[in-house]
Amino acid sequence: MRGRPMRRARRILAATATLAVASTTLTGCFEESSPHDAVRDFLVGWQSEDYELAAGRTDGDPAKVRKALEDAKLELDAASFRFKITGISVAGDESTADFHAEVDLGENNPLWEYESKLPLHLVDGAWKVRWSPSVLHPQLKEGQRFAVDTEPKPRQPVLDRANDPLQSDTVLYVAGVVPDKLGERAEEVVAKLSDVTGYAQDRLLSRVRSSPPDKFVPLVTFGRSRYQSMQAKLGAIDGIEIDAQEQPVNPDAPRQIVGTVSALTPETEQKLGGPQRAGDSVGRSGLQQAYQDYLTGSTETKVITLDLKTGRQVAQLEEWPGRQNVSVKTTIDRTAQASAEQAVAETQTSALVAVQRDTGEILAVGTKGLHQERHALAGKFPAGTAFSIVAADALLKEQVSPKQRLACPQERTVGGAKFANAAHSTPLPASATFQENFAKGCVTALASLARRVSAEGLLKSAQTLGLEQPWRLPLKSFSGKLPKLSSDADKAKAIAGQNVQVSPLSMALVAAAVASGTWRPPVLVTEPKTPDATATAPPVTQPAPQQLDPKVRATLQTMMRAGAAGTPAQAGKGKVYGIAATAPEGMTWWVGWQGNVAIAVLAKNHDARAVAGDFFAGLAN
Repeated sequence: MRGRPMRRARRILAATATLAVASTTLTGCFEESSPHDAVRDFLVGWQSEDYELAAGRTDGDPAKVRKALEDAKLELDAASFRFKITGISVAGDESTADFHAEVDLGENNPLWEYESKLPLHLVDGAWKVRWSPSVLHPQLKEGQRFAVDTEPKPRQPVLDRANDPLQSDTVLYVAGVVPDKLGERAEEVVAKLSDVTGYAQDRLLSRVRSSPPDKFVPLVTFGRSRYQSMQAKLGAIDGIEIDAQEQPVNPDAPRQIVGTVSALTPETEQKLGGPQRAGDSVGRSGLQQAYQDYLTGSTETKVITLDLKTGRQVAQLEEWPGRQNVSVKTTIDRTAQASAEQAVAETQTSALVAVQRDTGEILAVGTKGLHQERHALAGKFPAGTAFSIVAADALLKEQVSPKQRLACPQERTVGGAKFANAAHSTPLPASATFQENFAKGCVTALASLARRVSAEGLLKSAQTLGLEQPWRLPLKSFSGKLPKLSSDADKAKAIAGQNVQVSPLSMALVAAAVASGTWRPPVLVTEPKTPDATATAPPVTQPAPQQLDPKVRATLQTMMRAGAAGTPAQAGKGKVYGIAATAPEGMTWWVGWQGNVAIAVLAKNHDARAVAGDFFAGLAN
């Protein structure tokens, strides 16, 4: 999103073009002495900030007209003006021009639109706009000015599945002014604040000038550390007041999923444009960024006129209630999250994703040395023998019996591709079955089954179990990727997970599918339905649930029960299902479930089974 200077330039050009077209149309309707040139020049000068041009087309004092036009822009804190001439009537030496005005107040509210008239008369044979404040708006009178009265809404929290906030309050320090107290020093005070903070002086001054004089005007918001570093400088500016406000911006676990919030900086204000203004909070990452517009809503705004002497409101010209801000409800479960955090604590590099097996709802995301969004949800890691769950689904459909005996040599070549078991793996006897090789993750035995399954069969099973499905989350995520399988070697590499990429999230959903019998797309946020607060389109359509073959699933469950039995994953009470798997670069997987919670663990130089066992034990406790 571009900043306001670029947006203003585009609006000025658009307004100029609109008036030029309107004037061309009107030219054919009047003779050379018609008032349309005066109307056109006045409105073009007003909207393009060429106040000299505009003032020259009035009968008023040029300096006073220029100042009135400049003040109107400041008093409205307007990003742009646009005008459209709708008609001109002439009666002797008097004329009236009708025009439509659009004022962008820059608050993410509808444009302020109104209809108005320009009275004109002949002065020494030339048409002039008869100047008065009502030229700016029909209800503006002498001794009055515009103002914009705003009521910002406090930021709403991100919630867990029990509707408890996933962040705690922290104090933000809001520097602002009460215009009445500044008197004639507004420009001086704002200049000093601009020097200290880096915010554009004209933007700060516009905000002060556009506000009711008796209200506190928030200008810049600071976090604790930045405020402490600048407290002395701010205190030295006579007229600056500090309002300490508690706001829900300090994220709890999972911190990188919830995301961080900061005060808007001069740099981010220029980048964002839109509804944010100096002093507002802005989501910098995670759900706080994805749902920024929902969490902050839009400001309640009123355009009013004030009496210059008393500062009291005279009239309300327009009002926008603003878009109501709302909390964002997630599927995160605090108990599961705490267990995940504890389970990965003793590792150096790991990620654990837990989902509810019957819904696909993400219950917890724990990481150590990895990023919760970039790696746990969206990471692209080699599947290793964890992909054998998918391969087993395809092989069982091809009538490969779990009791079929398969040799598990240390090395084997399939279709020209070489495979080897990990040097530390426990050798299996020659009489070992497919189920036993699956449970122990024997790469050479599993790869030897490549000729028993088609590429189409592997791809179909992968898609049934959610890989390559086009799901959408409000944060980055990755559903998995298979290469083109054009040979037995390619299929063998896929069965061994050497050419397949997955994320911990996608593998947790594989486990949930085998556990429940149905693959479902992941869910992280239940309300609102879409991250775009201004969208009118329906929510994004997620891929349809995929039903597993009941008989195949029952056999696969038995095989995964054998894979978990007697391992560190079976540390707690209750049945645990799953398999351990190896992957390149010292990584290990554990994919499985207990009860209604399915998980995937990826760990480097650590036993993923132990992490899974600690997680399930934590849930039980």
